[in-house]
Order: sequence, then C-alpha cells, then structure tokens
Amino acid sequence: MSEIENIIKESSETIQNLKNNSSEIQKTIDSIVHCLNSGKKIILFGNGGSAADAQHIAAEFLGRFKQERKSLSALSLTTDTSSITSISNDYSFDMVFSRQCEGLVENGDVVIGISTSGNSNNVKNGLDTSAKKGATTIALLGNDGGSIKNSADISIVVNSSSTPRIQEAHRTIYHIICELVEKSIS
Repeated sequence: MSEIENIIKESSETIQNLKNNSSEIQKTIDSIVHCLNSGKKIILFGNGGSAADAQHIAAEFLGRFKQERKSLSALSLTTDTSSITSISNDYSFDMVFSRQCEGLVENGDVVIGISTSGNSNNVKNGLDTSAKKGATTIALLGNDGGSIKNSADISIVVNSSSTPRIQEAHRTIYHIICELVEKSIS
C-alpha cells in the first residue's frame, strides 16, 4: 500500500469511528436548534486550524449550508484581531476567549470551543466563563479529550492523536451539525 493510500485509510477509519459520537452529535444539534429557536446565538472559538474551523462554522450558519433559509445567529471570536491582540497583551493569551465571552455570552446561548489537543487553556477558560453565564457549552476535541473534556456540557472527542485526522473528523462533525440544524430550522 502506498503512503497516500495509508493516509486515506487512516482518515477513513477516523471518520468511520465517529459513529461512536452519534449521541453527543445529536445532543449538540438539539441544543443548537433550541438555542436558535429561542432567539439566542452560537459563539465559536479555537486556535490555529480550529480558529479557521470556528469561522467556517459561523459562516455556514450565517449564510447557508445546503438550502435557502433565514440567516442563523452565529459569531466566531477568532476574527476580531484588535480584541485578540489587546486581551492577549493586557491580560494573557489564556484569557483571549474568556474575556470575549464575559462581554458577549448570554444565558441560553450555545458556545462551542474547538481544541484538537483537548488541552488549550484559552479554550477551557472560554467554556468555563460561558457556563457561568448560563450558556450550553460544547467542546470538539481530539486525543482523549484532555483537560477540557469534563469542562463542557457536551464533549465530542475524536479518538486520534493525529492532528490532521482530528481536524478532518471535526469538519465532518460540524458539517453533519450544520446540515441537520438547517433541516430542523427551515
């Protein structure tokens, strides 16, 4: 088997194992639908590639995923470079999301933190702050879920130590979420 075929096989096996996360994915969909039907919003964040994923998910909700429908309220905290740099400078990078959540999260919102390692302090702090404000917290994680796993109301853990495979699985998860939320809201 070639190296390319081995990578494809590893990716496929990681995606297939997402069946073990069906219950958590459904709970996430139900939480988001309830949130949006209640006039609340979805807030997302992560670091690096997970920051890009947070932006991607917000764009799918704000625009559309597969069908025409009303815009759904979603915000990625990774797009405001002035807030990110000022909070990191004036406080610390560990507070970059918690400080934004303190000012933006409301009771009833859904807050999604993404961390392939499961150990990003700033993601954990953002989820903890959001929980204190009455939000439903959801974590998309990798490896064994790390220190964040028990911090969120719902944790979806991709059981892999390969960051690229975790990211691929996260994209599959959030595309499932976007598609089924869209069908439920429309």
